[in-house]
Amino acid sequence: MHRKLIAVSLVVAMAAVLAGCSRDSAPAYQGYVEGEYVHLASPLGGRLEHLFVQRGQSVGVGARVFALEAQEESTARQQADEQVKAAQAQLADLRLGRRTPEVDVAQAQLAQARAAEEQAAQQVRRDEAQLAAGGIARAQLDDSRADHSVKAARVKELAGQLSVARLPAREHLIRAQMAQLEAARAVASQAQWRFDQKQVSAAQAALVADTLYREGEWVPAGSPVVRLLPPQNVKIRFFVPEPVVGGLRPGRKVALHCDGCESGLQGEVSFIASEAEYTPPVIYSNETRAKLVFMIEARPAPGQAQRLHPGLPVSVTLP
Repeated sequence: MHRKLIAVSLVVAMAAVLAGCSRDSAPAYQGYVEGEYVHLASPLGGRLEHLFVQRGQSVGVGARVFALEAQEESTARQQADEQVKAAQAQLADLRLGRRTPEVDVAQAQLAQARAAEEQAAQQVRRDEAQLAAGGIARAQLDDSRADHSVKAARVKELAGQLSVARLPAREHLIRAQMAQLEAARAVASQAQWRFDQKQVSAAQAALVADTLYREGEWVPAGSPVVRLLPPQNVKIRFFVPEPVVGGLRPGRKVALHCDGCESGLQGEVSFIASEAEYTPPVIYSNETRAKLVFMIEARPAPGQAQRLHPGLPVSVTLP
């Protein structure tokens, strides 16, 4: 807190000196560059197998950043994929009914039963003729008719079995297998997600600000491995006196100046502190209102932000 008060005091003092040097030019307010870093980490722990970037390197969207050892996740993913294939095959089998060879056997049995039934029918017709001619007893005709009835019933039985063989499994069995398939797919999706978490890529273009682990080291779950600084996360933080803050609005253009920087750097006010800060001594009165300062943040254009490094002193003027 003490350091912050000293820093604010120096900012206001320098601004006052600069403002007094020329009453014709716009006053300059001292500030500094600050970065909002993006820390890339994996929710799973593991040994750092590959580090694809190094400090100071610029990476694009989707660029591979690092990979953790994923042998276990790869094996689990393969196992889950095979379980999905097995569940799909079982569902297809239930929907098709019996196998083709089994259906062929049922068809052959039906054809044999129909031939036997036709033979019995012919025997009934012959016995009826013989009975009319007085060549056989009535009991023989009755036996022939009974044999025909048995063989005709056998034909109906086998025809029904063939129809059943061609039908898929019962609906509740199919629904149960479909549920098994969905469960297998969920397991496979989870295994794929765990495998993907071991391969981390950049979600946006950024500068590699720092790498926190070396290849071969163990990385705990959730521990950042690489720290990125996207251009849009670079901001300028400066302080203005209380009489000036009332004229500022988000979106206001500001001019930026720094040692060694090219001319024409600009920024846009993105944040205005809602509370004032005091410069020592912390005694409020109408005469000391000039000691009230407000913290302001401005965002440079992404193309210019790449040339501004965190910690760099910057002078800000309000055109």
